[in-house]
Amino acid sequence: MKYVIVLSDGMADYPIAALGGKTPLEAANTPHMDEISRLGQCGLVKTVPDSVAPGSDTANLSVMGYAPQDCYTGRSPLEAVSMGIELEPDDVAMRCNLVTLSDASRYEDADMVDYSAGEITTEESVQLVRDLAEQLQTDTVRLYPGISYRHCLVLKHAQTGTYGTPPHDITGRPIAQYLAKGVYADLLLDLQKRSREILKDHPVNLDRIARGLNPATSCWFWGEGRRPSLVKFAELYGLHGAVVSAVDLIKGIGICAGFESIDVPGATGTIDTNFAGKAAAAIDALRRGLDFVYIHLEAPDECGHHGDIEGKRRSIELIDEKIVGPVHEYLKNAEESYAIMVLPDHPTPISTRTHARDAVPFAFYNSTFAAGSGKLYNEKTAAASGLYFSDGPSLMRYFLGK
Repeated sequence: MKYVIVLSDGMADYPIAALGGKTPLEAANTPHMDEISRLGQCGLVKTVPDSVAPGSDTANLSVMGYAPQDCYTGRSPLEAVSMGIELEPDDVAMRCNLVTLSDASRYEDADMVDYSAGEITTEESVQLVRDLAEQLQTDTVRLYPGISYRHCLVLKHAQTGTYGTPPHDITGRPIAQYLAKGVYADLLLDLQKRSREILKDHPVNLDRIARGLNPATSCWFWGEGRRPSLVKFAELYGLHGAVVSAVDLIKGIGICAGFESIDVPGATGTIDTNFAGKAAAAIDALRRGLDFVYIHLEAPDECGHHGDIEGKRRSIELIDEKIVGPVHEYLKNAEESYAIMVLPDHPTPISTRTHARDAVPFAFYNSTFAAGSGKLYNEKTAAASGLYFSDGPSLMRYFLGK
């Protein structure tokens, strides 16, 4: 038996007037997702417990069958695992975004213009982070380059208790009230101020400005945590699997769960990602004998954060065409029983441009029985189905027939 989950990050949304009162998922042309729903089942699942924040970290842990309220130790440590950073038990990791702030003579008076510095490329950002590290690092402060705007700060032999705001939650707002608070608030503010001076006239930024792109004008630190420890997925569910993602966070969760993490050339985490390459990598993993593949697509979430209605709708269509269709076609022809499920981890509504904790729609088909819901796949039909799971692990057990 083979199992595949296609996770479209942030895909769920609220009705949008510009789409005639439809959500981007409703407005999108998704024949392959609809086929899974019509032949199988659709419903709602609450992926984010009330006790934790609605992030891609907690929500993907939940979809993967883990209870985040029991095992979550912070976002950045999961990313650090994917980046190959060895964390000591008393180290604290934090996400380091490269962001675009507005011009202001006083750092605290700036606005958050762009949480992703114009979705800066990995090639550009690695150069920036390495130059920042040369001037900011000490024996206890370490900077590590990641992918695009997502990087990592490690405080060696440090305390927890520093609280930072995700920059994607404050786009267009003054940063003053959202600066880090707690144990290392002063240290982080000093590092951010110094990073602005280092980045101000950096050749990478001058080139981006000349091309009409947002420069990376500052670091922004958030998402602290200590080294994670997860029970292996094989121990919990008896399956060996792989994760296919462009995002260090999801790769890190997969690695901690004991999955193979598959890198795909050209996978970016945006609407310009190598969708076809991700599908091919998933199919290859199944051919090689793995039981379970988790395919993560970041593009709908990024479009939601940017308030890009058309981009979000189009990203959903690309996932349906280039991921769901080819993977499901392979499963149909593989002469082995299978189950395939599509869902988001959480909503990222266009209207709020940040994550929400609402229950999300799922659809899955199991070739060993035909439920035949006859329903298209979207938020409304899922809610009307009456099928509801109160947490991700319950849905995972149901999906796996356990």
